[in-house]
Amino acid sequence: MPSSSANNLNKPPVICLMGPTASGKTALAMELCDALPCDIISVDSALIYRNMDIGTAKPTADELTNYPHRLINIRDANESYSAADFCHDALVEIEKIRSNNRIPLLVGGTMMYFKSLIEGISPLPSANKEIRTAIEEEAADKGWQHMHELLRQCDSEAALRIHPNDPQRLTRALEVFRITGNSLTQLTQIKGAKLEGDVLQFAITPKDRKTLHQRIELRYQIMIDQGFEQEVRVLKQRDDLHENLPSIRCVGYRQMWQYLNDEMDHDEMIFRGVCATRQLAKRQLTWLRGWHKLNWLEMEDDTNCQQVLSMVNKIETLMYN
Repeated sequence: MPSSSANNLNKPPVICLMGPTASGKTALAMELCDALPCDIISVDSALIYRNMDIGTAKPTADELTNYPHRLINIRDANESYSAADFCHDALVEIEKIRSNNRIPLLVGGTMMYFKSLIEGISPLPSANKEIRTAIEEEAADKGWQHMHELLRQCDSEAALRIHPNDPQRLTRALEVFRITGNSLTQLTQIKGAKLEGDVLQFAITPKDRKTLHQRIELRYQIMIDQGFEQEVRVLKQRDDLHENLPSIRCVGYRQMWQYLNDEMDHDEMIFRGVCATRQLAKRQLTWLRGWHKLNWLEMEDDTNCQQVLSMVNKIETLMYN
């Protein structure tokens, strides 16, 4: 894991390439790899899952052979993966890449992952299945209002923020306390390891929302044509997967799962899947509008690669002169 910022002063810069879904991030990343000694790290909470390829618009097998992506296919669909997990894994991979005098190129649209990596994340524990199950069983027996009172006793500030009718956040706050003995409020005030050294941040955004929406609709139809339904049918045959898992809640997968449960017809599934993808893109753009130190790129601009190269060259000139 990276040590102090001083040890990173003469190491290659890190390039962060962000943007909404379907904005062309992967294509630009591969173009950059042809021009620079880059290694790609995926920053995507859906691409982590194995056997979820079509609905996540995962790079093809040929693309992954020619342009390997780290942190893709690292979890089974029944497993969880937090922003803290990502930060740990990404920092390890960044150090490996830099130690080979190559440039880490972080590419994706999971903004919380980027934020946690750049700003540092609180040292919260990973989920504990036994403790979480015990909390849920206690809630089923005594009610969530009782669980909220328990939270108030150990973390009054969190109890003010979390409504008694929000079982997911209530469970997590109680889980953190029972694992660590410290309140969620205390731990979130501590910042852990974060990205050090030179970081160049770029965001691809559409000139107009209509163009992005058209690309989203086209890509969704392509996924349907490629066999997205069959991909989810295979997942659905497993006994250990259900609709409330983070993997199945991924955009597109939830709608296809519901369609296979006969909760809607095929046309409505496509409509809802496209709408959910548009909403995701809107949230991503909202994140980006409030981001600091961003270099803006325009979707479908042929000069994007050259703009990134120019910024990297400036950094390297400062490093070695």
